[in-house]
Amino acid sequence: MRPRLFPSFARGLQPYLTRRMLTLLALGFASGLPAPLVFSNLSIWLKDAGVSRTDIGLFALAATPYAINFLWAPLIDRLRLPWFCATFGQRRGWALFTQLWLMAAILWMSFASPGQHLLMMAMATLLVTTASATQDIVIDAYRIEVLPAEQLGNGSAVAIWGWHLGGTVIGGAGGLYLAKAFGWHTAYQVLALAVLVGMLAILLSPEPQRRSVQAVDEEEEKTRARLAARFPSRLAALLAWMNSAVVAPFAEFMRRDGWLLMLAFIFLFKFGDAMLGRMSGVFYRELGFELDEIANIAKLYGFAANMLGVLLGGVLAHRLGYLKALFVAGLLAAATNLTYSLLAVVGQQTWMLAIAVISDNLTSGLVTVAFVAYISSLCNVAYTATQYSLLASLGNLSRIWLSAGSGYMVDRLDGNWSVFFLITAALALCGLPLLWLLMRRFPTHTEVARRTDSG
Repeated sequence: MRPRLFPSFARGLQPYLTRRMLTLLALGFASGLPAPLVFSNLSIWLKDAGVSRTDIGLFALAATPYAINFLWAPLIDRLRLPWFCATFGQRRGWALFTQLWLMAAILWMSFASPGQHLLMMAMATLLVTTASATQDIVIDAYRIEVLPAEQLGNGSAVAIWGWHLGGTVIGGAGGLYLAKAFGWHTAYQVLALAVLVGMLAILLSPEPQRRSVQAVDEEEEKTRARLAARFPSRLAALLAWMNSAVVAPFAEFMRRDGWLLMLAFIFLFKFGDAMLGRMSGVFYRELGFELDEIANIAKLYGFAANMLGVLLGGVLAHRLGYLKALFVAGLLAAATNLTYSLLAVVGQQTWMLAIAVISDNLTSGLVTVAFVAYISSLCNVAYTATQYSLLASLGNLSRIWLSAGSGYMVDRLDGNWSVFFLITAALALCGLPLLWLLMRRFPTHTEVARRTDSG
């Protein structure tokens, strides 16, 4: 059996052993790095500074740019930045521009003092999330355009591994270790420099070939010619550009069967996990865990479990398809929320914290790789940045806006964390009925975008 298994295993690894995948790993790192700086670690910093649970929950609103970045995604697709795009290309130019912006924003955040100037911290956080959300548009578009359709699952897994390397290990655990040793301000200053990893990856990588731009340009020229009969030439050109950049990507998506059902599912699918993730750091601190304990278990053990979940999620998606894999992973993710209720009952027990974190991160990996591959498969590569950011934004919308009340909910429950996590488990099931309808009524809808691109 061994001679047969080894070549099969080697063939399975081969798609990952390329320079292209290394680039996606580094870009995933750059995408994940800001997440703990505005979510979990920031919640702990605010808690240590004496900020109330309700106000900590409201800080989720500062992450609104992740939910609405589809509004400026057409600019990423079509607008050429002076010097940056001329020198590096459309995708690489925008990436470098947003990474410089992100580094400066994290540095500003590092100088804020939430105990005395909470508004300044909120403004700095908003600037970081805006830069990060813009960077995500570029990185997601780059990933989809640089990969053939059959490698989207592999590329999604690599991007997620990179995301957790940047977000969970370096930004998350590394940030907590740095904060314990040197304080929060120094920790954020050091992590601002880690943005250089993404910049280096962009500088050493080629600009992707945008396979459908010619067709889009031809359609834009036809529209301009039609409008030129009614408007001055410059106005006609501007209106044609706006139609191509803003209207066409959404119009193409809305011509598909079941598009409203797809959007509703994407919006609701990760709601329960969002409620849990917003307050988990506060929960750990209220139980009495130290920063290094949280870093060791919630970040490093969680990272290992998540990477295993991503690997298993790729296998699950390949064997069952994206929709069935999402259904199975969604059920498991809802069930693992219950382990946090048990932790609340048991109290400050390291072994129970490890069980809760490992099980939650394992199922999160299963969910994430199938979810990212699914929404990637829905994108027509003629409008990659705009369509992907629309779908990803909807997934973020519930995570950000609806989870903003998570701290208020815990306060209304008089700090009863066990009941709170039971509620998050129930909320995690909200999207599954819609997913079941998609599976029954539109089982092949993920093929539409690729057919329209190739046909």
